[in-house]
Amino acid sequence: MPKKITVLKKPRPIDSFPQLEESLLKLWNKERTFEQSLKRTKRGKRFVFYDGPPYATGKPHTGHLLPGTLKDVVPRFKTMQGRYVERRFGWDCHGLPVEYELEKELGIKRRQEIEEMGIGTFNDKCKSIVLRFTKEWEKVTTRLGRWVDFEDDYKTMDPDYMESIWHIVKTLYEKDLLYEGRQSMHICPRCATPLSNFEVALGYADRNDPAVFVKFPLATDPYTAFVAWTTTPWTLPGNVLLAVNPDLRYVEVKQGNEKLIVAESRLEHTFGKGAKVLRTISARQLVGKQYAAPFPVAGLEGKHYRVVADASVTADEGTGVLHVAPAFGEDDMRIGKREGAPLVQHITINGEVTEPFDRYHGMPALEANEPIIADLKRAGRLLRKESVTHSYPHCWRCDTPLLNYATRSWFVSVKKLKERLVKENKEINWTPEHVRDGRFGQWLEGARDWAISRYRFWGTPIPIWRCGNGHLEVIGSRAELKQRSGKAPADLHRQHVDRITFRCKECKEEMRRIEDILDVWFDSGSMPFAQQHYPFEHRQDFAKDYYPADFISEATDQTRGWFYTLHVLGTAMTGRKAYRNVVLLGLILAEDGRKLSKRLKNFPELDPFFAEYGADAIRLCLMMQPIVRGEAARFSEKAVGEVLRNFTGTLFNAYSFLATYAAVDKWKVSPPPAKPKHVLDRWVLARLDELTRSVTDALERYDMLAASRELYGFVDELSNWYIRRSRRRFWKSGDEADKRQAFATLHHVLVTFCRLAAPFAPFITDHVHRELTGESVHLADWPKDDKARDAALLKQMQQARQAVRLGLAARSQAGIRVRQPLTAAYGPKLASPEIAAMVAEELNVKDYHPFDEEDESFGRTARPVPKAVATVAGDRTQAVLRDIKAGKFKRDPDGSYAVGTVKLPADAVELRFEKRGHVTESDGTTTVSLDTDLTPALVGEGLAREVIRHVQEFRKESGLNVEDRITLTLSSDASELSKAVESYRDLIAEETLARTLALGDVSSKAKQVDVGKHSLRMALKRA
Repeated sequence: MPKKITVLKKPRPIDSFPQLEESLLKLWNKERTFEQSLKRTKRGKRFVFYDGPPYATGKPHTGHLLPGTLKDVVPRFKTMQGRYVERRFGWDCHGLPVEYELEKELGIKRRQEIEEMGIGTFNDKCKSIVLRFTKEWEKVTTRLGRWVDFEDDYKTMDPDYMESIWHIVKTLYEKDLLYEGRQSMHICPRCATPLSNFEVALGYADRNDPAVFVKFPLATDPYTAFVAWTTTPWTLPGNVLLAVNPDLRYVEVKQGNEKLIVAESRLEHTFGKGAKVLRTISARQLVGKQYAAPFPVAGLEGKHYRVVADASVTADEGTGVLHVAPAFGEDDMRIGKREGAPLVQHITINGEVTEPFDRYHGMPALEANEPIIADLKRAGRLLRKESVTHSYPHCWRCDTPLLNYATRSWFVSVKKLKERLVKENKEINWTPEHVRDGRFGQWLEGARDWAISRYRFWGTPIPIWRCGNGHLEVIGSRAELKQRSGKAPADLHRQHVDRITFRCKECKEEMRRIEDILDVWFDSGSMPFAQQHYPFEHRQDFAKDYYPADFISEATDQTRGWFYTLHVLGTAMTGRKAYRNVVLLGLILAEDGRKLSKRLKNFPELDPFFAEYGADAIRLCLMMQPIVRGEAARFSEKAVGEVLRNFTGTLFNAYSFLATYAAVDKWKVSPPPAKPKHVLDRWVLARLDELTRSVTDALERYDMLAASRELYGFVDELSNWYIRRSRRRFWKSGDEADKRQAFATLHHVLVTFCRLAAPFAPFITDHVHRELTGESVHLADWPKDDKARDAALLKQMQQARQAVRLGLAARSQAGIRVRQPLTAAYGPKLASPEIAAMVAEELNVKDYHPFDEEDESFGRTARPVPKAVATVAGDRTQAVLRDIKAGKFKRDPDGSYAVGTVKLPADAVELRFEKRGHVTESDGTTTVSLDTDLTPALVGEGLAREVIRHVQEFRKESGLNVEDRITLTLSSDASELSKAVESYRDLIAEETLARTLALGDVSSKAKQVDVGKHSLRMALKRA
């Protein structure tokens, strides 16, 4: 157990923050800090976190750092609040991603090659590559500082996991939420399997395809023809019907010796301007007419190849005449079923043309387009051809263009669940909020039944057995399978269960398992149940300890993937939502705004990236981007470098400053007084309480952006306001009580801040916290804010800091450096002389005066803010605006304005004061004016301040400790500079810790610097 620190040690220099992180990783491993954090909260209320499983068939890259960080920030925060957060890592093991990877390695092109190899051999090879890069994932995840349990991980290929999936399938079947059907779906011809509608949504990309205008002559008149338009010429051999819209008007157009029929609204699009219309026809007149098919199938003439009416025919594109091939389209299949039309399915599941069209036999469907078009042209059936670029679905794993195809599948009846899914979604807290009713809510409103069958090999077998008479039996466990067959294989993959048979309970025929495996998204959507091996384990405590999740997070595209399948299966199984809070992550873009791409190499390699910047800077930089609110954002190494300097470096320097002076004084660690005397101590403690409240509130809302930016900003305030303004209090002798109060205040602030920032920057906060307390920050409690904080002081200090910013801007405008003292500054009335003196010192002026609005030497200019005025003044706005411009108003002590009987807030008027000979800056509500007249005395003091700066830098270069006293010799040939040094000898000696300060000749080894236009030589040594 680490010993609690009572006296701070002198800080150890840090040469590399990334190397510090590496040493802390070893320390955490040695001390088992993660395990300790879980142990100390074991009896706390559970906070349930579901971790979406990645595939380990590919290496992690920069894009994975974002979700990895967020999934660590929230559990760390909740653990510090006393919640028990189980963090099991998971692995997606099944499905097309794994099969495709193996097929590439083995050079497999066709499904038949797998069947010839043998399903068992193929699956064994899949299993062998599934966890190929787990070590790389573990290495990167650990280096990121993410705490997760790799030892008690879950894998979707584990028998226990698969058994729970079987239970889910059986439960769905028993609830009448599972059925077998034949529908028009998208298939991947390369993978030879159907895809679900949400898988299709994952893979849209632009594609260029031929679009053809095809003539369909009437069966009774070869010179009169319908014209239909299609971007899928390969479907034309499957044509059995034409459809027209019953609400559209159609026209017959003269073209050479032919009469062609199209919708009136599509006339110009089809034929161009000037087409000769012979007559107008109603859709009703066209229905029932028979036509000659471009690729007729024997036996279909007469009853089929006719025109029908359907409202789905659009006037937005094409000709207003729809070519209907029921085997290759959702609307086509619906129309075909209604009309009793056959499925002419001339394409196989592999996407190749088959009988009865021998001319194109064996051709891939899309490659058959051009030969088909050529044949149409030869037969005089082609009116014209064009090319279209459109968004087209591709396989989400192998990028093959998909085909719309009528095929069989088992379906989850999502439509039956729709009402419940929508209701439960209303109770989910989405970040960003608009996704609930927008992207996700709209997807649920239009939800279709989920096709879960895959005609593949490596996956969870659908546990349905069927006999020759069509009777079905769904098996929900290994015990049930053993009871029915006498066999219970340890492995539930196809090669082990496909051979298991048993007798049908109804007809005693042999039952065999159907060949399909489950959609891999069914695997991941089952995760809440299957990772716990429910219901075979945790049946009693599942609803209390494991469901639903309090928090999940993935990229935005998972609204069509994991978020959706979790919601569907969770709701189907329990009637309740699967998660309470979800954070969508946006797209990380490269610095130039393009997507991260291996081809473009526009993202850093991980090992050198960590070695250069460390994990803390990467994590915090990511959390400060709008990508944590679901937006796309550019990400650059430059931004990470800024976080490393401005946050990590500044936080360490703040600690180092405290430890350095506290060690010299041998200060004993103690808390700050309840009511500190010094205004800066009261302010920083109030500011810390405000930070605690805002960061806690932001994290409770899962607003990482707000929380991280609050933390980032506070470090700057602490360093560049509190520490810089308090610096002398830490080393000056005299008021020892004030010094101890300063030590205690800064110590408390740093310890509390480390706890607040620990979830975001776990390394530097742990180092500083250990150095200040002797204990790991990750075993500390989350800070509680003091609701009695001094809100008035916060406002007063904010006003003072704004006055300083404007005063420094005025100096910059005048071209006068800050070390040059000025006579006076004029600005807003401040709360106390103490704060006014602080502003005067910051601006390096002798006096600070509040503006006297009655002083006629100051000109006053007022500019109204119309929108703010109108909010209060209403129909009197114009009169109030005129009065403000004319100066007819009074300013009340609280900053508000009285214009007649109308009282306006401070931000309704931009007030500016000017004085001749002064330099003024204003932000509309606050004005600061500087008297820039330089007297000889002021110039001399300015030179002395420059001398002090150069001596302090010389001390650092000489390797002196901050507490070391010196002897100092200064020399200059410039009388003005020598006079300034003589006049301010005591000030220079005090500020530089010089026991003696001599003016005279110095050795040739002296350091020479320029002070303004003058040369100064310096020599010093430790006293």
